[in-house]
Amino acid sequence: MADRKLLNIELHRMTAEEYRQSPRSGIVVVLDNVRSAHNIGSAFRSCDSFKIDKVYLCGICAVPPSAEIHKSAIGAEFSVEWEHFDSTMEAVVKLREAGFCIVSVEQTVNSVSLDVFSVHDDRKYAFIFGNEVSGVSQDVVDASDFSLEIPQYGTKHSLNVSVSVGIVLWVAHRRKAISRSI
Repeated sequence: MADRKLLNIELHRMTAEEYRQSPRSGIVVVLDNVRSAHNIGSAFRSCDSFKIDKVYLCGICAVPPSAEIHKSAIGAEFSVEWEHFDSTMEAVVKLREAGFCIVSVEQTVNSVSLDVFSVHDDRKYAFIFGNEVSGVSQDVVDASDFSLEIPQYGTKHSLNVSVSVGIVLWVAHRRKAISRSI
């Protein structure tokens, strides 16, 4: 017998208001000069999916309302809180003052591989994702507590920023849930 896809009403999704009122995850996403509004919209969608607390749009990032963001976010820009900063370093300073562990998702000399990254349930994390061409700015990498690298095995040395957001958030969300259950 063929499996039947669930109807949207059967998914029991929360409303944008319920999302905003629900318990915090302790995870935020910082987009460092991401130039594509479609990538920003996709990041919003992944953030909504994993109940991320907030998105920080920095530098040249487009901000809602935007038809291009909405096209790929499909409304997630209404559920996930966001804030814009002229520079990513301004956001980093604010997040550090609020007690966040600052993590650049970037390939660096001493980066931690995502497959061995340990998430602590009692810590708050700010994951920073960089520009489609140049990645996370070096000054931001320097200001981070550490860099996190997604293992890759093919001929390319990078993933689309929106894909990277989805991968890192899935792993962080899963590991936070596991640490809460222990």
